[in-house]
Amino acid sequence: MKACVLHAINDLRYEDVEKPKPKQGEVLLKIRASGICGSDIPRVFTKGTYHFPTIPGHEFSGEIVELGAGTNKDLLGKKAAVFPLLPCRKCDMCEVGEYASCRDYNYFGSRCDGGFAEYIAVPVWNLVFADDNLSFEEAAMAEPAAVSLHALGRAGVELGDTVAIFGAGPIGLMLAEFAKAWGALKIILLDIDETKMDFAKKLGYEYVLDSRKEDYNNEIMDITSGKGVDVVVEGSGASSALAGCLKSAKPLGSVVLMGNPFGDMNLMQKDYWEILRKQLKLFGTWNSSYTQNKNDWQTALDAMSKGKLNVKPFITHRADFSECNSAFEMVRDKSEFFNKVMFIND
Repeated sequence: MKACVLHAINDLRYEDVEKPKPKQGEVLLKIRASGICGSDIPRVFTKGTYHFPTIPGHEFSGEIVELGAGTNKDLLGKKAAVFPLLPCRKCDMCEVGEYASCRDYNYFGSRCDGGFAEYIAVPVWNLVFADDNLSFEEAAMAEPAAVSLHALGRAGVELGDTVAIFGAGPIGLMLAEFAKAWGALKIILLDIDETKMDFAKKLGYEYVLDSRKEDYNNEIMDITSGKGVDVVVEGSGASSALAGCLKSAKPLGSVVLMGNPFGDMNLMQKDYWEILRKQLKLFGTWNSSYTQNKNDWQTALDAMSKGKLNVKPFITHRADFSECNSAFEMVRDKSEFFNKVMFIND
């Protein structure tokens, strides 16, 4: 089969590799759509994966085309997204269903071969089935949708709340969509990229602010009648954004820390005082919940299927796997505006 294989840092090749064979309890998935995540950029260009060679990609969906031993024959032909985390299922965190905190996990696209390939073998346990009315592209958006849903759920949004989101990329916009569905009265999106701000405005968001401006917090206070924001999500991984989150939150408000930092996160004394004096609640968020009782993936796909979450406008670019290098370079260099870049394998 064909795949995009990372042989070393900044050495991504589109080439022939052996097609996987599903083992006991696994299926072979023909990948039909696979998205580039922001975290894939440092994996390819600066940080690398855990070993080489590796096929990156952890946001993907496809069709089940072959069954391993011990699997239900009715699965053949089903459409599914894939939960990319492979937990040990033995540690104390796994025993209570906190798979994102597993102490000995594997992960498609970084620790083992992932979704930038024509086929992949996955355990049945990791399949999240999508309704027929959803496209493969929409199903491939289940990963960022589940991550955003989980992040927002950490703090909770009540009817009439004001929500501010620092970072207007794909996950930030999906956070905004979920906040709207949950009854947020006002949603404020902030970014430093004018093209992202313009895109958010085109989607109908009224309050889109440039966080490069020194007075943007004054704008937030005007929007909230001087009270501050009920729930703030930091989605950029920048120290300045974290400081802005703390300043914009209302007393007793909630701040969710979601953005992957690109380096050290530094906090000034005056910003730390915001936590103390306003008695803020700080929540960390990582990955998503994937249990029988709380499955962010299934909830996200159900929201798409029922028209509560429309991810189609977020997919701005489509490419073939053979175009992997040019697609990755475009995202890295920001040579043109993009929101979500999706590889399509028809």
